[in-house]
Amino acid sequence: MQRICFTLKVKKDRLTQYKEAHAAVWPEMREALSAAGWNNYSLFCTDEGLVIGYLETEDFEAARAAMETADVNARWQAEMAPLFEDIEGRADENMAPLPEIFHLD
Repeated sequence: MQRICFTLKVKKDRLTQYKEAHAAVWPEMREALSAAGWNNYSLFCTDEGLVIGYLETEDFEAARAAMETADVNARWQAEMAPLFEDIEGRADENMAPLPEIFHLD
């Protein structure tokens, strides 16, 4: 199982909208993430807009590829894209995993 951690940056003036969207993630989006192998997926956010994401998956590239084919993901990413700082395209295309330097099992 791969443990994946990534960061993104939400525009501070759009943080409320970002949090509201994630308080009510569409059921279809939740189903697509689960079907694609995104397990134990969490997002954390600072008051300054730094988002830290964590998920577990058998194969991150396969999980990302599965989401790329999901119509609901395209709609979700289109709604979320304007909320982020310093990204080109969709936020999920800018998720670069951070290297793991320690894990206590």
